[in-house]
Amino acid sequence: MSEHSLDRLFATIAARKSADAQTSYTAKLLAAGVEKCAKKFGEEAVEAVIAATASDAKALTAESADVLYHLLVLWAAAGVTPDDVYAALKAREAQSGLQEKASRKTE
Repeated sequence: MSEHSLDRLFATIAARKSADAQTSYTAKLLAAGVEKCAKKFGEEAVEAVIAATASDAKALTAESADVLYHLLVLWAAAGVTPDDVYAALKAREAQSGLQEKASRKTE
């Protein structure tokens, strides 16, 4: 698989796990644990929604970058890799979105 921007960013984030939390924002987030990383991801997602509903493409672009960064931090904190996510996406390629969603129903 060719290296993508998300893969490079994830590698940088994973490398920050051992960095000093006093000098690295990423290390600080990772040291705070999965819950803090998830909360920060959620905050950024809400900011992206607000930018989108305001029809502010410039803000949506910036917030989308923040969302992707914080999602990758969350993955690193939770022990998930981009390859894990790529495999899940690949497994869904043969199904329609509606079929895949129905297969996850637990009711």
